[in-house]
Amino acid sequence: MEKTSEIIFDKLVYSCAFESYKGHEEFIPDHFLGFQLSGETHAFHEHGKTVIKENTVVLVRKNQLIRTMKYPSKNEKYQFLSITLDDETLRQYSTENKIVTNHSFPDPQKIFFEPDEFFKTYFTSLIPYAHRTKDIPPRLAALKVKEAIELLLQSNSDIKNLLFDFSEPHKIDLKEFMNRNFMFNVSIEAFARLTGRSLSGFKRDFNKIFNMTPKQWLKERRLKEAYYLIKNKDKRPSDIYLDLGFENLSHFYFSFKQKFGVTTTKV
Repeated sequence: MEKTSEIIFDKLVYSCAFESYKGHEEFIPDHFLGFQLSGETHAFHEHGKTVIKENTVVLVRKNQLIRTMKYPSKNEKYQFLSITLDDETLRQYSTENKIVTNHSFPDPQKIFFEPDEFFKTYFTSLIPYAHRTKDIPPRLAALKVKEAIELLLQSNSDIKNLLFDFSEPHKIDLKEFMNRNFMFNVSIEAFARLTGRSLSGFKRDFNKIFNMTPKQWLKERRLKEAYYLIKNKDKRPSDIYLDLGFENLSHFYFSFKQKFGVTTTKV
């Protein structure tokens, strides 16, 4: 299976694939603006599933968990371009342009834009750099990132309240969050940040609520979900182990037998 995900310059990433494949779980620490050149991206997150179709522009908010499936089209390989809008760049931009936020952005979960000529032209201008037919000097790279910010503000002036909100994530309900997101195979540090806690604070609160460590609880919760899916939904282990956060099938089989005392075929 041929696939690539290459950083062209520090803020531009080009992903390409000739066959369908599942991406890794990702903790998204920074906003990014993406464009689906060809194929489709199916993004799974705590609020459900979002399908990014060809010629769609999407702004993905920071501080969330996402799992992706990437599908080439019938006649074209899978291609996706993204520009990272990190806090340092956005802080500098807001200072230079004296931008002040005045309220919270109303719906930061998923944001799409009609692929108008401005966005199309912008991403078309990045293709030569993605295909390595031309090198991009640092000063021009910085200008291209600023251009992306300008286009976003032009499309919706209220987006400033999302892009330039530099407050830390609020401390949220830990039990509710973990039961919605246990299947994401990311670090404990990522879970801590997403719930608005330091690592030590997360572990302390977690133990008070669940009476076990995060690592122990995640394994238990994932195995219980696997048991339910196999017994009640006739799911095959090979179809669900990755979606439940297990890294390989043999480890899943071993853990399942250790937990329940039977193999998956005996459930």
